[in-house]
Amino acid sequence: MKQFLVFVKKEFYHVFRDRRTLLILFGLPIMQILLFGFALTNEMKNAKVVVVDYAHDIASQQIITKIEASSYFSIEKAVMSYEDMHKAFKQGKIKCAIIFPPNFNEDLTHAQKASVQVIADASDPNTAKTIANYLTAYIGDYQQSINATMQLPMVIQPEVRMLYNPDLNGSMNFIPGVIALVLMIICVTLTSVSIVKEKEMGTMEILLVSPFKPIYVILSKAVPYLALSLINLVVILLLSVFVMNVPIRGNVFLLFAECTLFVISALSFGLLVSSFTNSQQAAMLISMMGMMLPTILFTGFIFPLENMPLPLQVISNIIPSKWFYIIVKAVMLKGLGFGTVWKETCILLGMTAVLLTISLKKFKIRLQ
Repeated sequence: MKQFLVFVKKEFYHVFRDRRTLLILFGLPIMQILLFGFALTNEMKNAKVVVVDYAHDIASQQIITKIEASSYFSIEKAVMSYEDMHKAFKQGKIKCAIIFPPNFNEDLTHAQKASVQVIADASDPNTAKTIANYLTAYIGDYQQSINATMQLPMVIQPEVRMLYNPDLNGSMNFIPGVIALVLMIICVTLTSVSIVKEKEMGTMEILLVSPFKPIYVILSKAVPYLALSLINLVVILLLSVFVMNVPIRGNVFLLFAECTLFVISALSFGLLVSSFTNSQQAAMLISMMGMMLPTILFTGFIFPLENMPLPLQVISNIIPSKWFYIIVKAVMLKGLGFGTVWKETCILLGMTAVLLTISLKKFKIRLQ
């Protein structure tokens, strides 16, 4: 037993001296608990809702005050036309709109019946359904509170309308996110592994001393995966349209160009991973685990970014798939043009340029 305890003590010394092991033992669980605890939530928080009050009477103001007291919504009061409202929906500025018609309180008092229109952006059907249910519940609570003192019951009828996805097809939300996830993981993994494989086999030295410039050798490794990824993209889009019944309402060429830009961004990140790794296992681990979790968590197609704390929302801005997801939803589902997504395109283009520049400069043209 004494010898056994000596060996146990020795292993403890090894663990405490290895910082990477300590990081895995203590740092990774703490990071996952904090990240998943704050990010993975189905609650609705800070959903952007615009209130269009044409009535300006006591009933509409009481309902608005009741909704404003909730932490689920970020209320903006405005009087806008339907054209301006649809423009705000297309630009993603609001998630929902509540419209009180003129003479709302008068209809409720004299006719014992009034209607409220609730319009939600159903390109994310789960979020739209949750927001509509929450607002309907608040309106129902107000109806019960006024009926408690009335002999004749008053009825407030919410008229719910779902934009872009009236059938609440879940594929409309997941397909753009899956496109981002598949392209990111495949492009990063295949590119990084293919270059690291040359290092392991010892053939990278032969390629680097060839008459071609090293940069051409590196880029030539990425070009086949660019072509194959675009073919893969076409297959995904065909399956989305003809099998999953997800329409492409926007310009197909614009969608294809944006996807090509995102593929180049993913390939650039794959080149960056290959410059820091010397084994296929390490490259695959970094590519799969390092890109899968950020893409799932911070893109927004599973967990709304509005629900997350501000620091996590800031971190999501450095994830290329977030901006690609916004572009695909706008072009593919809402039918918008380049004039709406040019900011996201410029951000994605800048990220691509930075990743490609860093990956090419960090790539070691001399092997040790």
